[in-house]
Amino acid sequence: MINHEKLLNYAIPEVRQRVTPRDAVLYALSIGFGQDPMEERQIPFVSTHRGPLVVPAMAVVLGHPGFWLGRPDTGVDAVKLVHGEQEIELHAPIPAEGEVIGQTRVTGIVDKGEGKGALLYSEKRLTDAASGALLAVTRSTTFLRGDGGFGGPSGPVRPPNPMPESAPDITLDLPTRPEQAFYYRLNGDDNPLHTEPEVAARAGFPRPILHGLCTLGVVTHALLRELCGYDPARLRALSLRFSAPVFPGETIRTEIWRDGAFRARVVERDIIVVNNGKAEIAA
Repeated sequence: MINHEKLLNYAIPEVRQRVTPRDAVLYALSIGFGQDPMEERQIPFVSTHRGPLVVPAMAVVLGHPGFWLGRPDTGVDAVKLVHGEQEIELHAPIPAEGEVIGQTRVTGIVDKGEGKGALLYSEKRLTDAASGALLAVTRSTTFLRGDGGFGGPSGPVRPPNPMPESAPDITLDLPTRPEQAFYYRLNGDDNPLHTEPEVAARAGFPRPILHGLCTLGVVTHALLRELCGYDPARLRALSLRFSAPVFPGETIRTEIWRDGAFRARVVERDIIVVNNGKAEIAA
């Protein structure tokens, strides 16, 4: 069972990471860039000969502390946790080469009650090791499905971004690959829920699910293409809520409004997998 004070003050080690152009290319490939070799605008993200440009969403995997919630001393039922929400706030371009520092901390825990799970809020500050400059702040909500009823506070709960009532202005379909979770885990997220059928079954899924942050990467690709003209410097921030899992091999349809609102659905099952999305785009 969760010990509220212990988990709230859990010491998550600082992570120093040497970033190379190969890392930037691997990240872009792992979220689906390069599937169309004739799309000239994608090539700088997946080629060291013409870049690489860095997909801004790479901020979520740099300086990542790994699957720390899987450690026994957290008290968390790690098999049943899922990614609930994600926010990225960009302060400077993510470098394709250099050293970065990730400092992650728990910022809040909400007890939804016995049988209803819990919410864990965390924040990572990503800085440039040489200059100390802040590159990005990422904030996550993890839904601990098996851990409610430990006597913790019932709030505050972050409200979702409101969604427009009108039809989206833009839709874009991007496919995922059946083996995509195996590629994505090379970015440092090795939760076996995404690659081991037995673990997925214990968590209540018919097969391994795609990483939520991989889904975020696919959606970020859609935003970069449709709102930023593939210019990563124009994406200043984004936030979203994960509403259902994606299975590797499914097609993600991102629905976008001109004001930066967005959501995404899986075409094959016509189910919304990302909701309450909001992107901040520079002119």
